[in-house]
Amino acid sequence: MDLFDNQSAERIKDAPLAERMRPQTLDEFVGQGHLLGEGKLLRRLIETDQLTSLIFWGPPGSGKTTLARVIANATRSHFIFFSAILSGIKDIREVVKEAEEAQKYRGKKTILFVDEIHRFNKTQQDAFLPYVERGTFTIIGATTENPSFEVVAPLLSRCKVLVLNPLTAEEIAAILKAALSDRERGLGPLGLSVEPEALAFMAEQAQGDARIALNTLETAARLAGNGAITIDTAREAVQKKPLLYDKGGEEHFNVISAFIKSMRGSDPDAALYWLARMIEAGEDPIFILRRMVILASEDIGNADPRALQLAVAALQGFQLVGLPEGRIIMAQAVTYLATAPKSNASYLGIDAALAEVRKSGALAVPMQIRNAPTRLMKELGYHKGYRYAHDYAEGYVAQEHLPDRLKGRKFYDPAGHGYEKTIRERMEWLKGKKESKE
Repeated sequence: MDLFDNQSAERIKDAPLAERMRPQTLDEFVGQGHLLGEGKLLRRLIETDQLTSLIFWGPPGSGKTTLARVIANATRSHFIFFSAILSGIKDIREVVKEAEEAQKYRGKKTILFVDEIHRFNKTQQDAFLPYVERGTFTIIGATTENPSFEVVAPLLSRCKVLVLNPLTAEEIAAILKAALSDRERGLGPLGLSVEPEALAFMAEQAQGDARIALNTLETAARLAGNGAITIDTAREAVQKKPLLYDKGGEEHFNVISAFIKSMRGSDPDAALYWLARMIEAGEDPIFILRRMVILASEDIGNADPRALQLAVAALQGFQLVGLPEGRIIMAQAVTYLATAPKSNASYLGIDAALAEVRKSGALAVPMQIRNAPTRLMKELGYHKGYRYAHDYAEGYVAQEHLPDRLKGRKFYDPAGHGYEKTIRERMEWLKGKKESKE
């Protein structure tokens, strides 16, 4: 289970470029300057060999596993690699035994690196706790998911979370240049030349993932004619890349949140961009359209009652035609919702009414508006004094419809713009009529 089992030179030679070019020292590591720059926290912990339990949280290709390997080389600790995909609770016993023996016979502390720690369930994560508390080993977990949701609270409280950022295009370009020139582990022996435009293109298309960039470079090297990587070679090597978007993970929620907030913020350009991101990444269009239906009521409401109609029509229209034409229907609805006047008065109104119901319970229905289908109910006063609105001028008569304890309570406060301006004016008129009768 030791990360650094001896490998033959032939095996290293045959490894993918991304594996061969993994940094071995802090000086070789590119990126994460906020953690590894001179005087920064993680660099100080590594250089002084005073590591505490950590969680590395960052996107794929940002260097989580590589950084763990660098730490293994830089510290005087025994280092164990533990994969959440390949290992289970029974394997923890072997880890504990190995860590205890390292301490007993060699006087070495143990660092346990847990790759993809979010894939362990609660019980499996809890199994690490007693050994972390006893100091049997220091744990370093790596995850692409938000630790707040994916790591159990007791373990999270014993670890410091360090956020790894996606690498910038400039940092990716530096990694690619190093791979092109490295004669021992990289492509140096091939003597390749690369057009600046091609290098920039590969760096940009990697989306902050060094592994993708190096895989692309390796493919481009195979395709290069006359030892030159041109922009056309780079485009062919990239092909159509998958977007950073995990339907079950945090990026899914980040993108749908950006989409909703863009429409709520009346920004049709941003809303279309996030819509395109989701469509291109393969998000379920019905999920997107359902969220649009919700927004039409929650954030637009009666400021433009047609918004809900259009959102529902878009959902039904998409179900009729599907993709690719359905993207046009979605775009029409998105631009309408984004530019419509906004009001959350209905949303606030129902929440206020629900809060009142939970506080005051089932208050008695006023006698005059109770149903009276039997003679007994009528004799008991049910429905007595009820005035039928259509019997009066303009279809309105002032009478109380709320329970006595809530008389005069307001839950709906329409905005002063869009169609709700008209609603507000009518409510003021109704209020005046009612007050004149009291």
